[in-house]
Amino acid sequence: MASLKELKGRINSVKSTQKITKAKQMVAAAKLRKAQAAAEAARPYSVRLAAVMASLAGKVAGRDGAPKLLAGTGSDKKHLLVVVNTDKGLCGGLNSNIVKEAKAKARDLIAQGKDVSFYLVGKKGRAPIRRDYPDGITANYDTSTVRNPGYEEAEAIAAELLALFEAGKFDVAHLVSPIFKSALAQDPQTVQLIPVPAPEAGSAGGAAVEYEPDEEEILAELLPRYIKTLIFGALLEREASEQGASMTAMDNATRNAGDLINKLTIQYNRSRQAAITTELIEIIAGAEAL
Repeated sequence: MASLKELKGRINSVKSTQKITKAKQMVAAAKLRKAQAAAEAARPYSVRLAAVMASLAGKVAGRDGAPKLLAGTGSDKKHLLVVVNTDKGLCGGLNSNIVKEAKAKARDLIAQGKDVSFYLVGKKGRAPIRRDYPDGITANYDTSTVRNPGYEEAEAIAAELLALFEAGKFDVAHLVSPIFKSALAQDPQTVQLIPVPAPEAGSAGGAAVEYEPDEEEILAELLPRYIKTLIFGALLEREASEQGASMTAMDNATRNAGDLINKLTIQYNRSRQAAITTELIEIIAGAEAL
């Protein structure tokens, strides 16, 4: 049984931890408002750009002059998974869920006979993916040196991916990233990034539009921007998801610390009462012996 001194030390240690988790929870709650607003503000632009891309791609798909980013390489043998994780921990199961989604996609592609490699954004996904695919990591992009990753980082990531695509390092790229829904829910999703998927037949809809200059020239400009926008949106969703998951995890940790403090306090009081009772018995027994 632990001594009174050991119990007192454990109580003080848990109280110190509780202060840290409470502070972390408050910081995450303050950051969440800004990160959530940024992620939600970017979504309408992405949706509208996707609609324009669908309209253009529906007209160009299948033509001989279709841009490579839309037509692809003519093969789908080599697949690249762009996995967007956080740089910091203490955010519950967010990163493990993203890695689980990426590994599931990788296993599915490998089962189809495809070659799979990874491009990792953020630190937290590197170790678990490297354990299962030690030779499968093509490149990393470090965002830990940037306080709030934004469009500049999205441009840099897109530039590296486009360079790898032009060099023939992959045929198809998929983006694996979290989608922020609430502080309690951040679901990972996988979308095709390169080549930009053309809409299904009849899904583009809308009125007939004449483009000037022609569709190929517009797409040559919009396709790289569309890829940057998707990556930028993924970074914003990651930041909001990280803060939401961190706030929830730290709230649970603070509550658990409080429960543990209560249990240890009860144990400490019982041990103290037992010690006092033992001392009284010894005093009374000694007095009676005299």
